[in-house]
Amino acid sequence: MCGIVGWVDLRTNEGNKLQTIDRMAQTLSHRGPDDYQNWVQGPAAFGHKRLVVVDPAGGRQPMVRAANNEEYVLCYNGELYNTDEMRDALKSKGWTFRSHSDTEVVLVSYMEWGAKCVEHLNGIFAFSVWESRRSRLFIARDRLGVKPLFFSEQKDGLMFASEIKAVLAHPSIKASISEEGIHEILALGPSRTPGHGIFDHIQELRPGHYAVWEQGKLKVDRYWNVKSEEHTDTWEETVEHVRDLFTDAVERQLVSDVKLGTFLSGGVDSSAITAIAADHYQKNQKGSLQTYSIDYEEQEKFFEKNAFQPDQDGEYIKLISDQNKTNHMTMEAGVEDLISRLERAVELRDLPGMADVDSSLLWFCEKIKNHVTVALSGECADEIFGGYPWFYRKEDRDRNGFPWLRSLAERNQLVRQDLKNEVNIERYMLKRYQETIDETPLLDGEDALESKQRQMFYLNMNWFMQTLLERKDRMSMGASLEVRVPFSDHRLVEYAYNIPWKMKHTGDLEKGLLRESLRGILPDKVLFRKKNPYPKTFHPQYTAGVKEWMKEIIADTQSPLFDLFERKEIIKLNDSGGTSMDTPWFGQLMAGPQLIAHLCQINHWLKRYHISIK
Repeated sequence: MCGIVGWVDLRTNEGNKLQTIDRMAQTLSHRGPDDYQNWVQGPAAFGHKRLVVVDPAGGRQPMVRAANNEEYVLCYNGELYNTDEMRDALKSKGWTFRSHSDTEVVLVSYMEWGAKCVEHLNGIFAFSVWESRRSRLFIARDRLGVKPLFFSEQKDGLMFASEIKAVLAHPSIKASISEEGIHEILALGPSRTPGHGIFDHIQELRPGHYAVWEQGKLKVDRYWNVKSEEHTDTWEETVEHVRDLFTDAVERQLVSDVKLGTFLSGGVDSSAITAIAADHYQKNQKGSLQTYSIDYEEQEKFFEKNAFQPDQDGEYIKLISDQNKTNHMTMEAGVEDLISRLERAVELRDLPGMADVDSSLLWFCEKIKNHVTVALSGECADEIFGGYPWFYRKEDRDRNGFPWLRSLAERNQLVRQDLKNEVNIERYMLKRYQETIDETPLLDGEDALESKQRQMFYLNMNWFMQTLLERKDRMSMGASLEVRVPFSDHRLVEYAYNIPWKMKHTGDLEKGLLRESLRGILPDKVLFRKKNPYPKTFHPQYTAGVKEWMKEIIADTQSPLFDLFERKEIIKLNDSGGTSMDTPWFGQLMAGPQLIAHLCQINHWLKRYHISIK
């Protein structure tokens, strides 16, 4: 994986562009520590920070190639999983290749098919292609949004980057937020509206979209979305097809010229990836698969069983590791490991995040990076197969608004009193919710329940899944670790979208269909284990640590947190250790000390980025 930046401007000379593009790219060093190259010519400048995974020599970028009286310049972040098929298809059309890298395949595919090249790609990617003679810029992002891409449209140009921080490094962009950005933080955070960059003048290229900048104008188009179609496969055919698609997705994503491993939590999703990957390794005589899990200091002593987190993972991890003969390591994070990375996690996201849910993943990825450069992880299964409680709890399904945002009252309680005339949290949240509901591709003739479930899957795919994919990308790339997510394979997502809810929830089990498709791959003890979310710490010293951080913020009369939040309410929350608000701020985990830490992260974000609130 890599970090990419680009700037096209019709007015600025090449010398100034080189200095600026280098400064922008430098902010992304964590994404690509192995190499840096730039390319500047005429109105265009590009920078590429590279993490080497495939073809160290042949995949250097920006990559330049000429044909048909045109020069094409590629800046690419990602990984193709159908490289061989693409290369063969392009060779049949007369193209030749100088490397075995997927980078060259992406470039040549654009040279052959233009914007339609994205329809041929199976992978995770964000890339740009500059056509020098025509002075045209093309940018695109993968279908599910695994790889990020942000941009800022200017009067005479366009700039883009893998992360917001690189755009903010451009001298013409100021770190400010206005009414809409404030609403995003207060009403939706740590999620955000698809396409919204929070900062003024910064947007996100949405998943499944591409854009073309030419003659000073930008045109954005959607090239992919799920389609609603009647599901005609029998139960047996459906189970078999899910199994085949998933197995193929995992095996495709094992391609690497560097060491690779898998995350293993002992849950269904990561265990299935591990089992298929380990079997593939053994069949291809690649030795034992590396697997990794996270645990927390004194977790046995302080673990608190609840409806969301009914048990611990250890025995299930051991069972899967032993059965598949993996070389397993469990990393134990201390309280200070989590607290010390809360600020860095904000800086990697460029936004307030999910407290220790982020910082623990950052620490975990740093540890894994000491052993491998690529890992596979189980994100996206819950969103496409119905793993969360809000898929099957009637009260959640029928709620007007995002089911993972149950904290409207708490959010309103904390907001500064004098802001309440300007900020309407509920109205803004419901507006964004309804936009996505209205966008959902429905199927004519479906009953009300199936239509409601289809809307729920579309909401999850475009919102909750995006939040978790953003977390996984920023924290893993913050440790220079490439993480792949087989459940985001677009073929699997397209197929699963149209499977009726009764099939998905067979046996009244979350992800019942997925579990059935994995029979024989996983032991029943893991296969029918109740879902556990990402593990968090229950250590009281974590609560004490974030309370102390908040006390420092409260004591500082210049703390920007109180430009948005009511000081007396924050004091009350902190004094209670977060227990005065027991409804999770977001999802299932962000309650108590996680909420205090999230608010501390908001303060750090406002302060670190010198954000002007308009």
